[in-house]
Amino acid sequence: MDFGLKGKKVLVTGGSHGIGLSIAKFLGQEGCQVAICSRTKIRVDKAINELKSLRVDAFGTLFDAAKKNDIERVVSEINKKWGGIDILINNVGGGGRWGSEDVINTPYDVWQEVYDKNTTAAIRFMQAFLPGMKVKKWGRVVTITSIYGKQGGGRPWFNIAKASQTALMKNFALNKDFIRSGITFNSVAPGGIFIPNTGWDEMKQENPEEYKEMIDKEFRLGRLGTPEEVASVVGFVCSTSSSLLNGASILLDGGETQIL
Repeated sequence: MDFGLKGKKVLVTGGSHGIGLSIAKFLGQEGCQVAICSRTKIRVDKAINELKSLRVDAFGTLFDAAKKNDIERVVSEINKKWGGIDILINNVGGGGRWGSEDVINTPYDVWQEVYDKNTTAAIRFMQAFLPGMKVKKWGRVVTITSIYGKQGGGRPWFNIAKASQTALMKNFALNKDFIRSGITFNSVAPGGIFIPNTGWDEMKQENPEEYKEMIDKEFRLGRLGTPEEVASVVGFVCSTSSSLLNGASILLDGGETQIL
């Protein structure tokens, strides 16, 4: 299937590993020019090498999602190189394992940092790039949220941040000024996704039997999802074929939740 994305310029925030990198690869192989930004130079360099090995036109830069100046610098670099973007993937985020079960005594800084890393960063990138999309009369904004952006659960700072991202996308999707300029706003809400060298992988290595029992009990498919499975859905959401898809929050959890 031709998604009609050849030559489109895309920024994937937090695109150096996991879901973000898989999205960058998918869109790059659909013919997009890809920019990624992330906090760790080793990861960024490795990701760019992987993308170029797939013949993807890609470049990367460092940034901390919680720092306004870093975001402004990323925007400046992209505008200087490309003059704007066509697709924004708000993937950077996290914080679901931050703090502790003792939520009352978890410092407020944790709440604020998780919110800024997820929601504030998305807002700032949208403010920077939406005017250019309006001029072009075409654009896609996709935010990677979570099942906890659609239901209660998880640590509250993460739940709040992800729910706010979902609301952010829905509100922009109701804005006639943008959507009648050919821009759509959607979120993709994954459930449990297995990403090497993160929490699930650590649990699998440290307590393989406990991990196996947990997967069998909690996940209907008997496995976690993969970043590639998320990327393929995001690819369709970005495509020219998805022009009616606007304001959706797409649950991608293999039946993990009971949300209607």
